[in-house]
Formats: sequence, structure tokens, C-alpha cells
Amino acid sequence: MRTFARLFRQLDRTSSTDAKVAAVRAYFEDTRPEDAAWGLWFLCGEKLKRVMPYKVLGGWAATLSGVPEWLFRESNAAVGDMAETCALLVAAPAAEAEPSELGLKAWVKDRLLSLRGEPAERQMEMLTAWTAALPRDEVFLVLKMLTGAMRIGVSKTLVERAIAEAAGVEQAVIAQRLAGEWSPAGAFVASLLAGEDAGGDEVSPYPFFLASQLIPPDFEGGLEDEIAIVSGELGDPGDWLAEWKWDGIRAQLLKRGGRVLLWSRGDENLTERFPDIVEPAARLPDGVAIDGEVLCWRDGKPLEFGVLQTRIGRKNVGPKVLADAPAVLLGYDLLEFEGEDLRQRGIEERRGLLRDLIEGRSERLLCADGVAFETWDELGEIRADARERGVEGVMLKRAGSVYRSGRRKGDWWKWKVEPLTLDLVLVYAQPGRGRRSGLMTDYTFAAWDGDELVTVTKAYSGLTDAEFREVDAWIRKHTTDKFGPVRQVEPELVFELAFDSVNVSSRHKSGVAMRFPRMKRWRTDKPASEADRLDDARAMIRGSDG
Repeated sequence: MRTFARLFRQLDRTSSTDAKVAAVRAYFEDTRPEDAAWGLWFLCGEKLKRVMPYKVLGGWAATLSGVPEWLFRESNAAVGDMAETCALLVAAPAAEAEPSELGLKAWVKDRLLSLRGEPAERQMEMLTAWTAALPRDEVFLVLKMLTGAMRIGVSKTLVERAIAEAAGVEQAVIAQRLAGEWSPAGAFVASLLAGEDAGGDEVSPYPFFLASQLIPPDFEGGLEDEIAIVSGELGDPGDWLAEWKWDGIRAQLLKRGGRVLLWSRGDENLTERFPDIVEPAARLPDGVAIDGEVLCWRDGKPLEFGVLQTRIGRKNVGPKVLADAPAVLLGYDLLEFEGEDLRQRGIEERRGLLRDLIEGRSERLLCADGVAFETWDELGEIRADARERGVEGVMLKRAGSVYRSGRRKGDWWKWKVEPLTLDLVLVYAQPGRGRRSGLMTDYTFAAWDGDELVTVTKAYSGLTDAEFREVDAWIRKHTTDKFGPVRQVEPELVFELAFDSVNVSSRHKSGVAMRFPRMKRWRTDKPASEADRLDDARAMIRGSDG
């Protein structure tokens, strides 16, 4: 625990990538594998689930510190982080505290996980005994592990790099071992640090290669300006292959050792959720890994993303769901064939092998078509039809490029269509998190439906720090009601929101849901009465009469 707390402090106190890599590398070199395994678990963004309810944790801190419940709620709203609020209230001063000698594995398995299922009073007693003499930074770390919100300033790629340096192997080897399912066991960390080859793993997908964005999301120019950027960045169009950027779930389909597995980009096992894809994939030859997109598909074209969302959270998929939301895997790269890693071969060869493998095999396994073009102007015109096709834009991949891992600029780019926009009214606000925890920065917006404002979406990004401070000051002066940390405000401010698409939603009163909403600008020139209407949002749903 002491060494992980020291690493936490080191990572928190620097913004240097090299310094962070060095600190993580030293941690794995100096820490026992059984403890380092849990450190790796948290560094990779994994969480302890459903251990101690927030309500019980807040009650524990309020009771132990003698703070009234209402004051605790206000304090937590101001701080913006439950673990930090509790640590500030209950932790012993550093001069009176001693770092824990207990290892991280014992802390997690013998202590924190043992809280699960205990009555609230017993949970409070156990937590009090464990943290009574700890310094504040270790109490904070314990509570961070409990709340499942570490956010310690490192990416998975950075962790892979640090372990690769410690093990003396290529980062790609470590990346593949950390993809898919693994458990925080000492033997697993020992095998990573020993530099054992990643080959032969029948379960893990390959690390995904991610594209970089060609046009900044806040770009204000027109199509000609975008084409100028594309031309300047990429050069000769003859050096590039184009394909549609599909609006689905990025996934890898594996057939190894007679098993079929479907992995999301977030290392989530989707196999049970998409039996309509897995069943025909079982007839593929062994030793295959296909990179592609899971989509709901009917009559030769993709359905809106909202249809796919009805399947994402389901593990039990019945006949009605299969009929209403039929899924396909649209493959666009072949990473492994007959057990051979193909990633270092050129993209044209990989695509050709993929087409030979799956074309005509099943209506649930499709091969993505390329987009033919000769000039950037021509591709720009083709891209203008993207939204009507149900796609997000075009992908550009350098001819002859290999399949790399992570987000590496140079070979893969995404050129997305311009976002949709609506002018909406701010109706609710609540504090942000992290450095914005003291400001009202998370907003709820509404559109007009007749004479009534109906909430349609939330957004928390897109304004400058100065604008956030100005809006925060306005909110505090124009609050009409409070619901915990949420403030209802006078419906006066209008903001232009950008988003990628509008979908039908039965979960929202408005009947619509917006994908990736963000604030584009504060419309100080526009009164609330002139904001857009709910019918304007409905007209943006793909396939609507509008």
C-alpha cells in the first residue's frame, strides 16, 4: 500500500509523460508481483464494483467528523469528489499518522472486498478501524479504490510502455497481453515482467489501432477549408485508401481453439450479447482475428445507433430482440489468419485476404467496401452523403500501412461530417469534477414543445474557462430551486449545441437522444424565446420525414 500511495503522489505531481513512465516502471520493478497486480488493475482503469454504497460512505464520513448531513452534501458538491471530501473530513493529520505496512493485495482482497455484503453499520466500523491511523493521502487512496474513480493521470498506453521498458520487450507484446480478460494475479504480472511472448493466447484480442482526427471539432471553416487541411496534411490522394466511418461498436471477432469471441475496443466481452454474429463465425477456420464494426443492419444498410443501444446492455437476447435489432459484423481488416499474425503486412494484402475469407459466407459477416476517389475535392463531395448513408464520415488509411496499436498519428485518419447543431435553453446546472468541482459546469438543456420547455440533453464541454466562470456566476444569481447539487435556473441563456446524430429514445420524456453533445458557443445574441423546438430535433432523426 505504501509503494502504491507513493506512486499515486508521483503521478499526481507531474505532467511529464517521461516522468510518469519512469515512476510506473520503478513501481513494477520494486513491488512484489502479488501487490503490483492490483496496482496494474487500478492503473488500467479497472474498478471494484458494488463494494460500499455512496450513501453509506458519506454517512460514515459525516458521522465520524461530526458534520451535519446537509453540510456534508454541500461540501461534497463543492469538492466534487466523494473520496476527497471524506478524506479531508476524517483523515488523521500527517504528523500523527503512519503509512500502512499492509500490502496492496491484502488491502484489496482481505479488507475492501470483505466489506461487500456486510450491514452498513459493520461496514462503517471496519472502515473506521482500518483508516484511523493512516495519513491523509493513504485514506484518500483507500476511498478512491472504494468509489471506483481513480483518475490518476495515466493512460493504458503509458502503462504498457512502462512495463515494456521494465521487461525489455516491445510495447506491442505487453499491449496484447493486457487486452481482453485478465485477473490481478501475481503470476500474470510476473509473466509480463519476464518478457514472455504474447503469442498463443487463445482469448486476448490484439490492441486496436486508432485513427486520428483530421479536422478539429471546433473548426469553423467550410468544405473548401477542410479540403485544404486534408490536402496539406495528407498530400497526394493516390497514397491513400478511403472507406466509410461506420457508426457502431468497434470490435474484434476471434476464432481460436474452436472458440468464438467478440471483444469491444474497451476490452468488454460481447460474445453472449451477439449470438447472431457468433453463430456463423463458428464456421470460420481456426486462427482468425477480424477487426470491424458491430452494427444493427437491415435491407443492406445500417440502422440508427439507437437501435444498437437496445442490444448493448443485454446479455439475454430473445427472438424479438434479434428480429427488431439484427446485428452484423462489418469487417474491414484481417489481423490473423490460420494462426499467423498479419499486422505487419500491408493493408491491401490484409483486405484481400479478408474478402476471400468472409465474402458470401453469411449475411451476418460482411466485408466493408472501399470508397473510390481520385481527388480530395471528389472525396469531399462523396463525404457530403455520409449522414444519409448512416455513417459518420470517411476513414483514410495510408496505402501499404501496417496495423499498429493505440493512437499513432500518420497512417489512419478520420474525416467526420460536420456536426448537427441546435440552439437550446439552459434549465439545470450542477458542479463539475476535478479542477472544475467548484464551478457549475454540467448543464441540462431544453427545447420548446409548444409553450413548454422539454429537456433534451446534457453537456459539460465546449466553453472556455472564462466562459464557464461567467456562466457559473450567472447561475448562482438566477437559481430558482435546488435538488441536491442540481440547481434549476431561470430559462434565459441560450447555447448552440453540436452533436453527431439524433436518435429516437423511449427513455427520455422528449423522445429523442443526442449522440456526443457538446457546447459550440454561448448565444448571447439570442433570447430564449427564439431557441429551437423539439420538432427541429425530431426532424434530424435519420429516416424521418424532415
